[in-house]
Order: sequence, then structure tokens, then C-alpha cells
Amino acid sequence: MVLAACSPYFYAMFTSFEERDQERITLQGVDYSALELLVEYVYSAEVHVTEDNVQVLLPAANLLQLTDVRDACCDFLQAQLHPSNCLGIRAFADLHSCLELLSHADSYIEQHFSEVVDGEEFLTLAPQQVAKLICSDCLMVLSEEKVFECVISWVHHDLDKRQAHLAQLMEHVRLPLLSQEYLMQRVEEEPLLKANLQCKDFLIEALKYHLLKGEQKSLFKTPRTKPRQPRGLPKVLLVVGGQAPKAIRSVECYDFKEEKWYQVSELPTRRCRAGLSVLGGRVYAVGGFNGSLRVRTVDIYDAATDQWSPCPEMEARRSTLGVAVLGNCIYAVGGFDGSTGLNSAEVYDPRTHEWRMIAPMSTRRSSVGVGVVKGLLYAVGGYDGVSRQCLSSVECYNPEKDQWKPVPDMTARRSGAGVGVLDGILYAVGGHDGPLVRKSVEAFNPDTNQWTPVSDMTLCRRNAGVVALNGLLYVVGGDDGSSSLASVEVYSPRNDTWTTLPTCMGIGRSYAGVAIIDKPMPSTTSM
Repeated sequence: MVLAACSPYFYAMFTSFEERDQERITLQGVDYSALELLVEYVYSAEVHVTEDNVQVLLPAANLLQLTDVRDACCDFLQAQLHPSNCLGIRAFADLHSCLELLSHADSYIEQHFSEVVDGEEFLTLAPQQVAKLICSDCLMVLSEEKVFECVISWVHHDLDKRQAHLAQLMEHVRLPLLSQEYLMQRVEEEPLLKANLQCKDFLIEALKYHLLKGEQKSLFKTPRTKPRQPRGLPKVLLVVGGQAPKAIRSVECYDFKEEKWYQVSELPTRRCRAGLSVLGGRVYAVGGFNGSLRVRTVDIYDAATDQWSPCPEMEARRSTLGVAVLGNCIYAVGGFDGSTGLNSAEVYDPRTHEWRMIAPMSTRRSSVGVGVVKGLLYAVGGYDGVSRQCLSSVECYNPEKDQWKPVPDMTARRSGAGVGVLDGILYAVGGHDGPLVRKSVEAFNPDTNQWTPVSDMTLCRRNAGVVALNGLLYVVGGDDGSSSLASVEVYSPRNDTWTTLPTCMGIGRSYAGVAIIDKPMPSTTSM
């Protein structure tokens, strides 16, 4: 009776099938140890899921329609996802129709693609499985080089049997997104491709793409010219360092779903007035002020391990700089080196692990805000340190020409403005003009080449962080001229209205770095 009450499988067996009249019933296809655990669960409502039993427990729970146990097994496997096992877990989820686990595994594989394809599991995949993986628009890769190299490695693992599948796989490698130098020096020289006419066609397509000018490239569309657009796991808001009122190491995360703040690993050293950017799923804290010195150092945060590690230093010391990602590189713009405002800018290429200087801006800009729209980098406002005036001027950088040019001025002078980009529109939020701290906000549309005022924030804010997510603009912390702020305001362009997050940060922060990142997968799950 108890078994029938808890399990639809047993209920049907004991009420409808021929087994209802039998004294002893044999269950086919169920592991004995798993069945024993499930019977104990029926009577005690407890089961301990482990690495040793999950692979027999989940199929048995599925068969007996014990959904709570099946879900607990799925939660356990989700928590165990790792680059070394995620392909196997995905196959297991697919085999047993665990759709939610399957979806999580797919997202994890896409997010950790670079590590996954370096593992043994990847080399054992069938050709169709490799093709399905690398054709995804959602792969998180620093460069398409990783996709190309994983295909070559997979073919070489069993060359005689796999060489015939090369063209089928290369069809999904987006060669036009690779640098011309890499195409010429690596792809064209790859012996496997030299012997394959169809693969040569893919290479010719990529080289033709590189000969086109900017506008022509947008008209030349094939599945291989479309940039990958990684989709994330659930997102969190990361707030790094800042002044409270002195430079701090503290780092906080906001979980949008749970509407809660929590602490993560602190910065290795105190850091405020830094730039923050996300590239390849990792967070770069660039430059800033440690409480005594302006620094050129860079630290990288890996949310999956909750650890910070060092990165090559910039060429120049910079605090109150602007930082943004453009073309898989990190740009550091302007700032203050301890004695003067800077008009210089530099770029970091994660493939070479090197910083190099680019063309300088026309104006020195400390406390500058930056944003990227349609392949151009905008440097907004700031303080020039020469005329001792806050700036309303704006200039934009074209990486193809290594050239800055002016764009229309803002309607107000803004130093320490928060800058964010949402749906192709550049927003300048708050800031100050001398002692006047602003609550006003304006938006620049590159198509019309005009700045337009939008609704004011609730509070005056300068030196706030700004990020965009799901059609909303988040303005984090800052100060009002007298004290640091812990609140976060949210702007909806659709309604032209501001609201405030229901909970504040643990401390008020000005000059903090902010970023949106994927929520790290849980490390443990229990029932």
C-alpha cells in the first residue's frame, strides 16, 4: 500500500496489471542496490545521492516515477558539472529524458567550451555530436581559433576514420572571424585542409571577407560570418572594490532572481577608481588607486573558481580611467597617473598577453566614461586637468583606422559620469560639474548623431557604475558629493522611468567597478 501510494508505477502494477494477484513480483531492468535505496526512501522520505549511486539511482527513480528522487539526482549531477565530465552528464541526461539537466549541461558546455574541448571526453564524440556542438551560436570562445583547433585535434585523434568528416565539420568553423594573419599562417598551412577542396573553398571565403571594407562586410552574410553570441547562465551583478570612503578590497554580487547581495572573494589588494570589463567569461579589474598609488596592475576574476589571478600590467599607471571590450580586446582609455590627466590609450590582446599603446585622444580625460556602439569606442566627458574644467566633449575611436574623431558634445559638462550602452544607444548618467553633482541623464544615438535628455535619476550620483541587462540600465552606487551610496537605480527606456532595487549593497561604494556575469554553478546540492 505504501509503495502504491508513493509511486504511480507501483500503483498501476498493484491495481491494473496481472502482478496484482501475484505473491512475488520480479522487476526487470532495475539495479538491486538502487531499488533497495528507493524502497527505503518510500518509507523514510530520505535518500543519499552520491557519485557511486547516482547513475543507477536516477534510471530506477525514472522507471518507478519517483520524481522527487529523480530531481534530486539531476540536481546532484548539475552540481558536479565540470569541463572533464559535462559531455558525459549531457549524454546521460539525454538518455533518460532529464530535460532540465540536459539544458543546464548544454549551457555549461557552451560557457566552458575552451576547457571542454581540451578534455578526453571531447575526443570520443561522434562526428554528428562534434558538428552539433561547434555549430552553436552560443559558444563562449575568446577567438574562433579555438573552434578550428579543436576540429583539427578531433580529426587527428583517429585520422584514418575521421578525415572523411573534415569538410562536414569545417562548414561550422567561422573562418571569416579569424584574423587574416592566422588564416594565412595557420589555416592555409594546415596539411589536412590543403588536401581537401571543400575546405579550401571555406578558406577562400574567409580571405575574401577580409578584403571587404566595413560596410561591405555587413552585406556579405553567410553562416560563417555571423559572430557567436554566447547565452549565459542566470546573471548576477558584480561590484568590485571602490571607495567606502577609502579604497577597499570587498567584492559583492547581486542575485537578480533571489534579490539578495552576497560576498565573493576579495580583490588581492585595495582598489578603487579602476576600470572593469568582461572578456571570455572572466572579469578584468584594470588600473585604479590602491589608497596610496595609482597603479598599472590588472587582476582577473574567475567566477567559476571564485579566485583572482594577476594579468600583465598596462604600459601606464591609470586611475579614473575608462575600460571597455571591443573586438575581443580590452581598451584602457585616459585616466590620471598621479600627476596629470592622460589622453593616451592602450589595448590588451588576450591572445598575445600584451598591452600596446594606440592613438591618443585629442583631449586629456580623467574620470572619463567609455562605451562601445557598433564597433566604435566612445570616450565621454571627464576632466582635462589643464583648463581645470569638467568636459562636455565626446570623441570616438575607430580600431580599424587607429583614429579618434569628435562627436557632438553632451548637453551638460560631466566628469565622473556613468556610461552604459543599451540597444545601440549610449547613455551618460549623472556625474558632476565642479561642486554640482547631477541626477540628469542623456542619451546619444549614433544614427541621428544627437544627444537627447531622458528622465532624471532619483538621486544625484557621480562616479557610479553602469551596466545593461535585459533591456534595463543599472546605475550602481557612486556618491552624492558628501557620502557614498549603497543603492542601485534601474532605468527602463521603454517607459522612460527609474526604479530602485529592493535591497542595497552591504556598504556604500563610489568609484567601484561593475559588471554583469554568469551566475556560477552551485558547488554542492543536497536533498
